[in-house]
Amino acid sequence: MTTEEQIKERLEDVLVPGSMRSLVKLNLVRNIAFSDGKVDVAIASAALNEASQEWLKAKVSESIKTLPKIKKMKVDFVEAKPKDLNEVKNIIAIMSGKGGVGKSLVTGLIGISLARRGYEVGILDADITGPSIPRMFGISGRPAGSESGLLPPLSHLGIEIMSINLLLPNEDDAVIWRGPLIGKTITQFWEDVLWGKLDYLLVDLPPGTADAPLTVMQSLPLSGVVVVFSPQELAAMVVRKAVQMAQKMNVPIIGVVENMSYFLLPDSGKRIEIFGKSKAQEMAKSANAPLLGQIPIDPQLAQLCDEGNIERYDSAVLNGLADAFFKAMSTKMRE
Repeated sequence: MTTEEQIKERLEDVLVPGSMRSLVKLNLVRNIAFSDGKVDVAIASAALNEASQEWLKAKVSESIKTLPKIKKMKVDFVEAKPKDLNEVKNIIAIMSGKGGVGKSLVTGLIGISLARRGYEVGILDADITGPSIPRMFGISGRPAGSESGLLPPLSHLGIEIMSINLLLPNEDDAVIWRGPLIGKTITQFWEDVLWGKLDYLLVDLPPGTADAPLTVMQSLPLSGVVVVFSPQELAAMVVRKAVQMAQKMNVPIIGVVENMSYFLLPDSGKRIEIFGKSKAQEMAKSANAPLLGQIPIDPQLAQLCDEGNIERYDSAVLNGLADAFFKAMSTKMRE
């Protein structure tokens, strides 16, 4: 006997054009009514152009009409804004007071770790003037969508990604904007992008403690932040400012990550601290948060990022980072 649950299962297999996530995962299914052999399905039109709506109407009817007891099908589209449809369980910002320490790299590594474990993941690239996430993931081309919203492109592992670089005519074009416009764009990436249902949305912040990080901390319901730093004392000093900002804004610090921590000589495996003695324990103590990992200088990782293949990277360090992140998240949830 046909049930609403069976109808919903069929809709989970209907992929949205331009996104390749299902109607259910994008949270576009607004209502399913089944009575006396008649099925009425209401779908939100957010971020769907007319062609996509027509295609989906036909596909939904085709998927459901083969179920038992179905005599009549009706598919309607209802207006809705992406921000009213998005259901994100955890929003994690990756931040640092200083540029060039590897925030985008850590964002990418955490993202692929989550995706490999079966979580639904998105990355919001909030570094408007220095975006690098699309290049690392090998994503180019303008996102699909309509006047009512945008659909973030998917990476090979199924990670949703939105970045200003995907909206520029050329990825090398400079974004020369003042703070208020940057803040507005970040807010739009949260409210006007159809993220749908996600377990984690990672926000790659620009360096510093000014407009952009402040916008994220005030506008997005953050679950916490991950602080990234490198071993140099100068970098550590500046990053402490980011730690203080998170603390003053009452945003939990999930953990800290030391990037470019060391280099392993290929022949001997000897560990060389190129940028000086590790500040890992010191920074963890300063942030009152666990050390999630120490990422080495890895030429293979650098090459994969340049090639747009970060999702191919695998190492014991990456697995350790993932384990520590999940442990820290579990601890925060219990507090």
